[in-house]
Amino acid sequence: MLPLASTWALGTLIVIAVSQHFAGKAFDRAQLDDAYLVASRVTLSDAALTLNLSDADLNTVLFDQSERAFLAVHRADGSLLAGHPGLRPIALQGGAGDAAGGATFGEQAHLGRVLRSVTLWRSQPAPFSVTIAQTTASRDALLQRLLLTSVLPQLALLVLLAWWLRRTIRSDLQPLSDLQTAVEQRDASDLTPVGAGLTDDAKSRDMQRLSLAINALLQRLGDSIQAQREFAGNVAHELRTPLAGIRALAEYGLAQSDPAAWRLQLQAVVDSQHRASHLVDQLLALALADEARSSLRLEPLRLDSLVHALLLRHLPRADACGVDLGAEGLDQPVTVRANAPLVEGLLNNLIDNALRYGAAPAGSASTLTVSITREDDGVRLSVSDNGPGLADDQRAHLLRRWAQGGAGQQLGQGHGLGLAIVARYAGLMAGRLDIAPGPDGAGLRVSLTLQA
Repeated sequence: MLPLASTWALGTLIVIAVSQHFAGKAFDRAQLDDAYLVASRVTLSDAALTLNLSDADLNTVLFDQSERAFLAVHRADGSLLAGHPGLRPIALQGGAGDAAGGATFGEQAHLGRVLRSVTLWRSQPAPFSVTIAQTTASRDALLQRLLLTSVLPQLALLVLLAWWLRRTIRSDLQPLSDLQTAVEQRDASDLTPVGAGLTDDAKSRDMQRLSLAINALLQRLGDSIQAQREFAGNVAHELRTPLAGIRALAEYGLAQSDPAAWRLQLQAVVDSQHRASHLVDQLLALALADEARSSLRLEPLRLDSLVHALLLRHLPRADACGVDLGAEGLDQPVTVRANAPLVEGLLNNLIDNALRYGAAPAGSASTLTVSITREDDGVRLSVSDNGPGLADDQRAHLLRRWAQGGAGQQLGQGHGLGLAIVARYAGLMAGRLDIAPGPDGAGLRVSLTLQA
């Protein structure tokens, strides 16, 4: 309201100034016309200036219904030719003029009044001046009427506009107030969408966009909280068994007196602890994958360099397992749009699974190959082994959490999370995951296609 009132006040001042200027111009022009009329009746007779206007003619020229007008014609030496002796000419200041002389306007006091005066200076037939002065009552009255007819309607419009703006803004902001009240009254655990009652009209479109943004934030918070709850539940459920086993092994070892039995039990405790630690790592990987769904950024990644560094870290374990670990397609730079931690986690799981379950049949050397292949629809990253492989009906089944294949159940290793993590990471990077038989139909090959 304050800027609106300030704008109105500035506009009013401009209206006053403009009205006063043009009203004054109109009155001044009328006075100047009378001065020209009187000057046209000044003639030269016997080398002396004469005003050829009778008293009746002068009264006609100076007649005004509401004002008093005064006239004075002066010679070049300042002596009065005709008119009122107390009226003095105004010095020429280069105002409005013509080729014969000029005219100048101003105010002067006469008979106790302030008059608006105009002096017209002429050089023919001999130098003289004509001064006409007039009271300003009608001029002031006209200006007041102009102000009343312009300022009062503007003031009425200002009041009306202020009322309308207040009413409209309050109405438009009511949904925001309702949203604020709804959010303030919510419980911290309530993540249901807000703003469900907004109508689809122009006044609530901005509120709808704000509600959508808040709901998207609530959805992300809900997903994060759900992932944390799932992680906590999975950890509590899945660690109960290995921890109970570790405790049972320790209690059994304490009940023995033979150091050899202690050693066996301690080795079993170490194996159980390693299995529990591997489970926690996989559960953390799944929790991080769930949380990264809304904030993951894909950036250019040198895939060949990442695979090369990762294979060097797995070489000692592969040698210990008697597996020939190799790579293909790393001789040329390959850049993909991906996330380095996700690609690394995905490869770690695939290589770990291959080293655990991809042993070749007896009499054959076990091989594990990581390859990069450029294709029309992207870049394919593959991990292949020559182990027992998987049946067609098992491939889709093993992509679910806690699903184990026959080799994992037989060896008593793993928890059925490796391929589930791989599938989740592939989905986060908008990649395509394929599980198929390995080279020559033997073993297993898991491939991920990423955008180049």
